[in-house]
Amino acid sequence: MSVPPPAFATAGVAVTARGLRKEYGAGQARVVALDGVDVDFAAGRFTAIMGPSGSGKSTLMHCLAGLDRPTAGTVRIGDADTGGLDDRRLTLLRRDRIGFVFQKFNLLPALTAEENVVLPLAIAGRRPDPAWLRQVVAAVGLADRLRHRPAELSGGQQQRVAVARALITKPWVIFADEPTGNLDSRSGAEVLRLLREAVDTLGQTVVMVTHDPTAASHADRVVFLADGRLVRELTAPTAEAVLDALAHLDQAPAGAATGLRR
Repeated sequence: MSVPPPAFATAGVAVTARGLRKEYGAGQARVVALDGVDVDFAAGRFTAIMGPSGSGKSTLMHCLAGLDRPTAGTVRIGDADTGGLDDRRLTLLRRDRIGFVFQKFNLLPALTAEENVVLPLAIAGRRPDPAWLRQVVAAVGLADRLRHRPAELSGGQQQRVAVARALITKPWVIFADEPTGNLDSRSGAEVLRLLREAVDTLGQTVVMVTHDPTAASHADRVVFLADGRLVRELTAPTAEAVLDALAHLDQAPAGAATGLRR
């Protein structure tokens, strides 16, 4: 069974969160990780999520991607309200319609690069579209590495396999959680270029959590969290502008996040 494709009722918006709240623990041990987050992520755009350690950025991504359920609020991916899906249909949504790229490559060591790329389709009992597979493989520069297993690939090559795996299902959105965290600067730049090209050439939507201002400068837009709240955003960011925004998050005026809904 597959999740049917969405009707994008809100033109130009791939992912929407409203009133998103996430709490852990109870009583005096209660921690509020997200505190009433409202945000839209435009379709066919590259958005970075940033903030200090403990600001809630990874929690936000996990709730957006259906990896964790919020305490309150709603998340919509296309026209699918993730809160209205039981665990089985949420699993299907993640498998069929969401691509993931993590800091740890999460490749299966016994499979070749090609087998790792097409794994989401194999799990779903579907065969890859040969033309799309060729396009994805060419886009990430893996044509001469398809028969290699992960142990025979560099870190940068393994992450390129992970990017191709995220693309192969033609997902509604790709979530990337610190995708360059385990890579040297050259390999990290290569992966960021691939994510940028996935947006510009393949029309994908990418949402990336990062702590790196240089990585964030590859995005079209950066949203900043502090203490579980969205407090600032930048469009057409540069590394210098991101650094400056991070340094002054505590000075963000009240209501600074209202412009995030677009």
